[in-house]
Parts: sequence; C-alpha cells; structure tokens
Amino acid sequence: MLAQYHPNFQKYKTQIENYITHFSSSGRDFVIGKRNAIKLFELGNEVISIKSFKKPNIINKIAYRYFRKSKARRSFEFASKLMEMQIGTPEPVAFFENYDLIGLKESYYACEHLENVFEFREIVQNEAFENRDFIIRKFTQFTYEMHEKGIEFLDHSPGNTLIRKNTDGSYSFFLVDLNRMKFHEILDFQTRMKNLSKITHKKDMIAVMSNEYAKLSGEDETTIFETMWGLTADFQYRFHRKKRLKKKLKFWKK
Repeated sequence: MLAQYHPNFQKYKTQIENYITHFSSSGRDFVIGKRNAIKLFELGNEVISIKSFKKPNIINKIAYRYFRKSKARRSFEFASKLMEMQIGTPEPVAFFENYDLIGLKESYYACEHLENVFEFREIVQNEAFENRDFIIRKFTQFTYEMHEKGIEFLDHSPGNTLIRKNTDGSYSFFLVDLNRMKFHEILDFQTRMKNLSKITHKKDMIAVMSNEYAKLSGEDETTIFETMWGLTADFQYRFHRKKRLKKKLKFWKK
C-alpha cells in the first residue's frame, strides 16, 4: 500500500492504516453512495473522515498507475495547497493507494471531519434561511479571494462548500470534494464567471452575487450579471439534457 501523511498526523500512522485495512467493517457510516463511501473514525481527540473512492474500471486502473494521479492523491495534494494559500478546507490527513498487477485497485483520502457545518446548498433551497443575503455575499467574497489567488475549483457546486457560523457571528467557508482543481497565475473574467455557473439557478441569488463581485473586482455589475446568468442558463440546459438522456437509456435497458 502506498501512503503519504500530513506531518501533523504521522504519529497516528499505525492506527490510520488499521482503519484503511478494515474500512468495510469499521468506522461510522457518514455517506454511503453508489460510487464513493465516507466513514468517520476517532483519532486522538479528533474525528477524521475517510473517503473510499469507487474502484476504477480496467482503463482507469492503468491510467491511474501510469498516466495520471488518483483522485485520492489529488485530493490530498490540492487540500495541502489550499491550506498553504489560506483557503478554507478540512485539514488533510493522508491518502492511500492499493495496486494489483494491472494498476490501481482502490484508493482512500483521509481528512479532518468538520462539525457544526452546513452546505451552501441549504442557502439555495431555503429562501427563508437566516442571514441568507449576508451569507451569499460572504460566499462571493470567499470565491473572489479564491479567484484572485488563481484557483479554479472545477466542482464549485452548492454541495461542495461547507459553512460554519462562528461564535462572533461571522462565517467560515470550506471547500470539499477537491480532486478536480486547476491553479493559474491569473484567472480571466470568463473563467471566473463560468466557475460560478454551477452554484445556483436562482436569479435573485445571482443578482446578489453579481453586485458583491462587482464591488470587489471593479467590473461592471450589469456585465457580471448578464455573463453569469447566461453561463448558468447554459449549464442548467446541459445538466437537464444529460439527465433526460440518462432516463432514456435506463428505459431502453429495461
């Protein structure tokens, strides 16, 4: 088994490896999906989450061994880089890769488990959410800071930002599901707007985000809104078309 640990967690190496070895029969279920599974484990006075990625098909088994990094390794490396750049994310603990004769057999990513957080998705779904407008503006500030540092989070969707309300009334933001990211010297305007196109389909939210982004960037608010709204509409069209095609394929397979 190939593994790499964050320096803060080297002392737990034996314990964490034991969790990985007995992953299927230990830990507390947190998210058990068709593709990936996340379980929670005690580690000293902390709780960590360990994500088991879907076992790759034969093509990806080879690709992840010889041509590209596994999702687990990318998650660990990107989390470490985000922390260096002072962008919120759960603290990385380690990643693990198991290989067979063909290639990558299975992989795991371990990180800090955040308590008392909620997804940005709740802001999208609940128009009566407490401090909704304020949180949208703070989220936009968080995204703008990310963009200014050249970070393009390719899965910047409402379920992949966790939010914590602090005791002083402020809010902290944390990116999760990190295996698809790009880092640039400069992020151009179109890429920034496209990066925000998966966040929400609600026009009132996009209006608030456009207003706040304009204040921060100095760009024209109308241009920001029209660009963001157009890209959002395009994303929604492609997203729902893909869902319809999947339903048709499932129907014909019956």
